[in-house]
Amino acid sequence: MRVATRPANVSEVVPGAVAFNGERAMTHVRKQLDFGPRPPGSAELAKTREYIVNELKGYGLNTSTDEFVASTPIGDKKMVNITASIPGESEDVVILSSHYETKFYKDMHFVGANDPGASVGTLIELARVLSGNGRKPKLTYWIVFFDGEEAFCEEWDECGKPDAPDNTYGSRRYVAELKSKNQLERVRAVILLDMMGYTNLELGRDTLSTKWLQDAIWHTAREIGHGSVFVDRPEGVGGDDHEPFLRAGIDAVDIIQLGGYPY
Repeated sequence: MRVATRPANVSEVVPGAVAFNGERAMTHVRKQLDFGPRPPGSAELAKTREYIVNELKGYGLNTSTDEFVASTPIGDKKMVNITASIPGESEDVVILSSHYETKFYKDMHFVGANDPGASVGTLIELARVLSGNGRKPKLTYWIVFFDGEEAFCEEWDECGKPDAPDNTYGSRRYVAELKSKNQLERVRAVILLDMMGYTNLELGRDTLSTKWLQDAIWHTAREIGHGSVFVDRPEGVGGDDHEPFLRAGIDAVDIIQLGGYPY
């Protein structure tokens, strides 16, 4: 029997590699909370976006924004997606992503420490690691922060229509832009991070996600000693930013803890 062990440092496995730093990721989470609630179109989300973009540019990444207006149940809202690029040996792309706005509540001071603070902090730190290895990756990476994932109504499907969902505004826009620029076929896979900061973290297998991609991630997690976190049970999500990509024929996986999360 082979026993999986956790490397003390990623540089022991890949010489010269930059190691992921959990404290750095947590600092990014705290910074988001300092801004307060960050729903789409708010000044607080604009400050968050400026912070994210400055961090990405500080790692030397070519970073761009895409501003658009989305029609929502509470009126038109300005939204902005963020993309940072890490060029690879191939033009084929892997997207690493998270939404970065918080859910709109009329009567709650909701700061979203876990949703989406944790995944945003993780993604910023991943950008630092991937850009700091000093060598081109095999594939090109796009680090993407989606606006407008959350529904404006209380429930996910409460106000949506078949042709106009009240959710995933940013990811649907992203797929539409890829189609209009004839770049859809470049994207080989989408890895979505969402709600992954709970103390008792347990990531099940989202039932909508692409199985081969999910298998690769969960196998790797076991190999490096995280099998107790990436568990083999179904995770019923019901919808997230990976869905527009799946509908467009792109393989995608959602890494999320929804079931078993008490809040």
